[in-house]
Parts: sequence; structure tokens; C-alpha cells
Amino acid sequence: MANIKSAQKRIRSSEKRRVDNLAVKTRVKSARRQAREALSAGVAEPAAEAIRTYSSVLDKAVKCGIIKKNTAIRRKTRATEALRKLSA
Repeated sequence: MANIKSAQKRIRSSEKRRVDNLAVKTRVKSARRQAREALSAGVAEPAAEAIRTYSSVLDKAVKCGIIKKNTAIRRKTRATEALRKLSA
């Protein structure tokens, strides 16, 4: 345990950030799972809505600095390509 007051505060603030980041990461994973399930169902309209939601969640995670911008772009691209294959 830290003895210096600023180090103790740093531990408290780091823990708070960790919990907040964990919530956002969980939201991203849930949206990703729902998009995959919608794609595997084989119906284009619910899959498109799930991918739209997934893209929104990714953009919010990027805005918070939880994931990197290019990671979000890559994941959105892969999801939309899967939807395009499903629609074709």
C-alpha cells in the first residue's frame, strides 16, 4: 500500500477508471455478440440494426479512449462486409 498521499489518490482514481472502462468494454462485447448472433440467424434486417448499434457502441468507446480508432474502424468494416455477404 502506498504511503504518499498523492500515490493513494492515484490508486483510488485508477480503480475508478478501471471499473468505468470495464463497463464500456463489456458493452462493446455484448453488442458484438448480438451482431454476430443476428448475422448467423440469416435475416438481413435485424442484422443491419444490430450492426448499426454495434457501430455506435464502438464509436462511443473510441470517444472515451477505451479502444483505438483503427481498431473500431476494422471491426465496423468486418461487420458490414459480413452483412453485405448476407444480403447478397
